[in-house]
Formats: sequence, C-alpha cells, structure tokens
Amino acid sequence: MIPFDLTYHRPSSISEAVQLFEQIQKQGKTPLYYNGGTEIITLSRLNLVFADAVIDIKHIPECRVLDRKQNELTLGAALSLTTIEEANPFPLLAKAASEVADHTARNQITLGGNVCGQIFYRETVLPLLLADCDVVIAGKSGLRQHSIHEVFDQHIRLEPGEFLVQIKVDPIYTTMPHIHIKRRKQGNVGYPLVTVSMIKKERDLRVAFSGVCPFPFRSQAVEEQLNARHLPIETRIVRALQQLPEPILDDVEGSAEYRLFVLKNILTDMLIALEEG
Repeated sequence: MIPFDLTYHRPSSISEAVQLFEQIQKQGKTPLYYNGGTEIITLSRLNLVFADAVIDIKHIPECRVLDRKQNELTLGAALSLTTIEEANPFPLLAKAASEVADHTARNQITLGGNVCGQIFYRETVLPLLLADCDVVIAGKSGLRQHSIHEVFDQHIRLEPGEFLVQIKVDPIYTTMPHIHIKRRKQGNVGYPLVTVSMIKKERDLRVAFSGVCPFPFRSQAVEEQLNARHLPIETRIVRALQQLPEPILDDVEGSAEYRLFVLKNILTDMLIALEEG
C-alpha cells in the first residue's frame, strides 16, 4: 500500500498526458507518470518516492504499439514484459525480459518502466544499447526521437514533464547471434548479481552489463579489448575488465571479488560460444 494520498489520472492521448503533468505542477503538486507502477509502489514504501498525483500512460495507443515493418520494429513503452516475452519480436530483448522478477510481476512491469526505473538493474536496456535503438520521447515541445546513446548515460535523461513513448529497433539486430546470461546469488530467486547481454554483428562482439556497476552500461573500450582476437580469451577478459567505468559493486548481494569471479566466467562462456558459432 502506498503510504500517502494521491490522485489518479488516465489520459487517452500523449497531449492530454503532457497537459495534465503541467497543470498539476502549476498547482504546486508533484505528478509522476505511471507505467507499470511496481517501482513506484516499492520505492514509496521506503519513502524514496513521493507524488501527489500519478498519470497513467498505459492506455495511450502510441505507448502500446508492437509493430514490425521491413525496416523498423516499434515497441511501445507501455508493453508489459510478459507481452514482449510471448510475442518475441526481438529474441535478445525477450530473453532479458523473461528473466526480470517473476511472472506475476512481469505482467505489470513495462518496458518503459524498466528502462526508466530508479532501481539500478534495468536489464531490458542492455539489448537496446547493443542494437543502437532510437527512443521516442514526449514532452511539452511535442515528440522527439534520438539515438538511445544520446539520452541514456547511466539512466535515461528526461526533462521534467517528459516520458518515454516508444523504442524503435532496426530489425537486422533481431536475427543476430546473441547470448543473455543472468546470475543470482541463489538459484532463480532474489536480485541478480551480474547480468550480461552480448550480440555478434558480423565479426564484432557487442556487450552490455547490469549489476556490475551501480548502473547498466555498454562500453566501447570494453568491447575493443574483447574483440582483440589475436590475444587469448583470458587476456582479453582481464584487459576488458580494466576498462569498466566504475569499480565493481560490493554490496549485500555479493562482494566485488565474487562478482568479478562470476563475471569472468560469464564472459568466457560467451566468447567461446559466439566465436565458435
């Protein structure tokens, strides 16, 4: 249960949602866009999120699109992770979505909610970073479309009053060899220790990480070392891990030393599988 009172709004269009946000702000209140809602509920119980009003964007048609054309796959931000998993329009993304939380939670968690969330794992962003996707963002100036690399740096950079509407992917990435590996401390329960997505584009490997640092990321410096095929795999991995953007996480889920051990094993398995495939 959310420990404060708020009003609920259900716009039917992008423009209505943006106008509602602005109107509520002008009243001196704090609005939040509501997509899946699971994170708002979780963080509000910890007194980490507060709002006077939530604006539910799940019923806006553009946010619910799942459309594949010859040159573009469009994914609405309000698609649930279960929908993406079952429709499987982008196998690497479907695999990442299928391993977030449990099935009941995935029915509520949305793609946009996961990508834009505050909890630092946000694993569905990994395939999107690898696929150089575009994102469509709505705000008071209308719609804008950018490469994900222009607006995602540790987290998605949205201006006040903006929300994620759609993600657009070149279908070529949906057929590339790929691997997604998630390791938890114990079996299939609890938060992940390390999650890694890798895709093979022609001869080059692309890799993105979650749970290694306190934010999901893709690093060209890491990829350059992993693609140095004239070197042994072990050497490439050691050099790649020297290029991480921050020291490896050390928290209650796992020590830095243990995460490093798990990460080295994951990368070894991935390199062997994709380079021999």
